[in-house]
Amino acid sequence: MKGRFIAVSIMGLVLIGAGSAQRAVASAGGGDHVSCAQLKQMAREARTPDQYQALANSYGSLQSYYLRQAADEERVWSRLRPITPTMYAKYPRPADSARNLYEYYVEKASKAGAMSTKYAQMAQSTGASTQQRM
Repeated sequence: MKGRFIAVSIMGLVLIGAGSAQRAVASAGGGDHVSCAQLKQMAREARTPDQYQALANSYGSLQSYYLRQAADEERVWSRLRPITPTMYAKYPRPADSARNLYEYYVEKASKAGAMSTKYAQMAQSTGASTQQRM
């Protein structure tokens, strides 16, 4: 009985591990999401206009992701805002958390937009200086 339970438990863990590995491979294969470490590595290695443009595109997609997240949190915030708490309500209220998340995502989106603009300008200036050399 005990051996059967252990075997079933191990099989369950193997199946869970295989499912999470497949999700990780599927999300990595999409190519839309680039981690912060990958962005930093790309920034260190960028020398050509194409690399700078890839960085600008990555930061642009990151900005749009953060803007979508901010819009979701703004909807939650606007839904929870009218709910007035009782005198003994704990802080932070759900509306406060939604507002804080909204402000966080807006700030991250503006930083990503600034980085996208910076790298787009670097791609243009690097491309112009390369053309002048020829």
